[in-house]
Amino acid sequence: MKKFKYQKISKTKKLRYILNYYKKKLYIVFLPGFMSDVEGKKPQSFKRYAVKKKLGFLALEYFGHGKSSGEFTKGNISIWSKNVELLIKKIIRKNNFIIIGSSMGAWIALNQFKYFKKQIKGFLGIGSAPEFLTRLMWNKFPKKIKKEIVTKGISTIESGQYKYPITHQLIKDGRKNKVLSKKIKSKINVTMIHGQKDEVVPVSFSRKVLATFSKAKKKLMVIKNGDHSLSDKKSMNKIIKELNRVVIDIV
Repeated sequence: MKKFKYQKISKTKKLRYILNYYKKKLYIVFLPGFMSDVEGKKPQSFKRYAVKKKLGFLALEYFGHGKSSGEFTKGNISIWSKNVELLIKKIIRKNNFIIIGSSMGAWIALNQFKYFKKQIKGFLGIGSAPEFLTRLMWNKFPKKIKKEIVTKGISTIESGQYKYPITHQLIKDGRKNKVLSKKIKSKINVTMIHGQKDEVVPVSFSRKVLATFSKAKKKLMVIKNGDHSLSDKKSMNKIIKELNRVVIDIV
C-alpha cells in the first residue's frame, strides 16, 4: 500500500508523495497539516478509498515535511502552497479533483482555488485552520515569546503533546496569505468537518471557511467527542462517508 514516489522540484530538492494514477478520472487530493506526513491514517485511508472506487489520488509532503527535501524551519505557507500547485500541474494536469485539507492543509487548499477553480469539484476541510499563524499563535503568544521570535528568529512552542518550531519568517509569510476575507464563487460541495473536542482549533474556524464560499452547497459536520486530528476509526468512517457523498454528486 505504501508505495512512495518523488518529484524533483530543483537540482537538489524533491517532494515525496503517494499516488493512484488515472489518466482521465476524477482525483482526490489530500493536503496534510502542519509538520504532518503521508504515512498517517488519513492519507492512507483516502488512498484505499480511491483505489476501491477507481479514482485518482494524490497526497504529498510539503518542503521540510516527512521525507521531502528541505529544513522545516525554512518553509512557509507560500512555499507549501507552491509545492501543491506544482504537483497538481505535473501529475493531475487537466483532470478534475476534490481537494481535502487537514488543519493547515485546508489553508493551503483555499490557496489553490486561484489556480484550479474550474478543476476543483469539491472541498472537504478537517479541523480547518486557515490563518492559524496569526489568529491562533501570534495574537495569543505572550510578549516573551513574541520577543524571542523577533530577536532570535525562532521559538519552540509547546501545545498539548506537540512541539512546534515557529520562525519569524513563517509568521510574516502567514500574514501575506490571508484567505478568510476573500470570496470564492465556486458552485461546489463544501463540507467542513470538525471535532467537538478539538483542543487546537476552534469550530468557529470551519464556520469562517464556509463563509468564504458564496455560491457553494455548504455543510458543517461537528463530530461528537472528536479531537483535532479525527484519525480514529469512527471519525474516519464518517469522513469517508461524506467524501463518498460528494464523489457521487460529481461522477
